[in-house]
Amino acid sequence: MRLISLALAAAGLVSLSAQAAPMMSAEWAEQACKAWNDNPALTDELAEKWIKNDKGRGYKVLHLYRTECGEATKVELTISAKNGKSLCTYAGPIQHTTLDQDSDYLMHAETKRWKEMGAGEYGPMRAMMFGRLKFEGPKGEAMRVMGPFEQFLLIPGKVPGDDACPK
Repeated sequence: MRLISLALAAAGLVSLSAQAAPMMSAEWAEQACKAWNDNPALTDELAEKWIKNDKGRGYKVLHLYRTECGEATKVELTISAKNGKSLCTYAGPIQHTTLDQDSDYLMHAETKRWKEMGAGEYGPMRAMMFGRLKFEGPKGEAMRVMGPFEQFLLIPGKVPGDDACPK
């Protein structure tokens, strides 16, 4: 009986791991968007000032990818000002091909580094200082919202994703 239970448990683990989309894929991004919206540091604290630097568009754009998978695998999160909050309103393939360097962000890191940040091993200051997180966008603005930014970097630790490169 114990052998059957172990076999069933192993089969369950295999099916669970098969369901995880590649980290930074469009499917993964959808789950990251939900994680954003479930985090008050991101929805409430970023609504105070950060989201207002949107060039009058009503949204900011984040492009993310894993360095070793290449820039062609970028995904997008669109963060919008809604009901006094900064909410993730879109996640998936790139919709905004051109980023505004004064309000939008491009971030990439090696898979290993995304996982380290997601596990809370270090925050955004260390990640950027040591070049573990490559970052383009309004750096001064990012520096002013380090607490919420750190919460954002924990999302890869909360949203399961496998190591295959997104297609």
